[in-house]
Amino acid sequence: MPHPVNGQAHAPRQLFFQTTEQRTALARQRFFDEGARPSGLVGEAVIQSWLRCASARHQPTDMVSFEQVSRSRAHASLNRNRQLLQAGNLELDNMEAALRGTDCRVLLTDAQGVVIHATQLPQVSQQPLLRTASRVGVNIAESQIGTNAPGIVVRTGEACTVSGAEHFFQCLQSVHCAAAPIRDIHGQLAGVLDVSVEAGRFHFDAASVVGMYATTIENRLLQLQSVEHLVLHFQASPTLLGTPMEALAGIDSSGRVLWLNGAGRRLTGCRMEGRPTVDEVFGAPLQHLLALPRQAQVQTLHLPNGLGVWMKATLTARDGADFRHAVAVPSLARPAPPAGVSTAQPPPATPITTPAPGTVPDSARATLLDHKQRLIESTLAACGGNIAKAARALGVSRGMLYRRLQKPQASDS
Repeated sequence: MPHPVNGQAHAPRQLFFQTTEQRTALARQRFFDEGARPSGLVGEAVIQSWLRCASARHQPTDMVSFEQVSRSRAHASLNRNRQLLQAGNLELDNMEAALRGTDCRVLLTDAQGVVIHATQLPQVSQQPLLRTASRVGVNIAESQIGTNAPGIVVRTGEACTVSGAEHFFQCLQSVHCAAAPIRDIHGQLAGVLDVSVEAGRFHFDAASVVGMYATTIENRLLQLQSVEHLVLHFQASPTLLGTPMEALAGIDSSGRVLWLNGAGRRLTGCRMEGRPTVDEVFGAPLQHLLALPRQAQVQTLHLPNGLGVWMKATLTARDGADFRHAVAVPSLARPAPPAGVSTAQPPPATPITTPAPGTVPDSARATLLDHKQRLIESTLAACGGNIAKAARALGVSRGMLYRRLQKPQASDS
């Protein structure tokens, strides 16, 4: 007689199964009843999670309790992740608006799996598990509630989907979830974005949706964390700039590449081993990249791997001022197009050429700080010492300009 699984007899062994549910049922039979690895029936991430849960001496029939962490720990997590919440503020609203016609709930956790944002479900929804689990402060890490998508992402740092019976605990098998990681400028996990539904299946590609929003939040977080960094925006197509598919890079004042987002690593082929220079990654010296924030049009550049990309750049000071003019090197700026020539479609990608020795001013080799300080001083002199007029010319507030003038240059970091 076959052994029962969840109150039903085992499905007969056969080579192919028509549905995901049949494959998952066979995987549970092989893993929990026979002690065999169910390779090919469920994802490797799920198998590894089952192994970890089993090693912790959990039983699939155990009940799960969605416990909130202490109030002090929840408060500390919210404070520690203020930038993450700020980066996700708009996108979480957009994501929840997009999913409003479904019964899905959006969750954002910190790097340890503690919920720091959760969608409020309508009162008519019959989702008791999600209603209990989706509260700020609830720990949904794998160590607490077994196999689940955000818990696996916290553990592995890789995007994951867990459907129905792929959850280790039987009491969670009515839940389906898809989660994706959000990383910071150090490449470390900053948080996890998750979309979950109970008592039903996803009727759309949840993994793609959550991945797109997680990427957008990550890009915003990287830029928020990149004060006093030159941030490069680039892609093989200019239409992708400003979208979740744009590549980003953070450059420090010495010309070192501090970080690349996923798209940036894929386009450049850079693995971010050590602190590579802009010459190594982009094939252009720092002084040429410093000119980008001033350019009205998107510029073009050939990477060392031969790929042509479209690029623009931003530079934000620690006090929030956008020094888009402060990094301009006039001799490197492109001339205006001739009359009658449209700039709507820029010319094909061409590399930025290096000027002959001696043609680049010494100021072009200075740090970002030097450029900003010199610009402030020269603009103020051109305005006859009028602070208000200089602030308007620079596009910053008078208060910021006063602080910059009062602060010694060496201490401005």
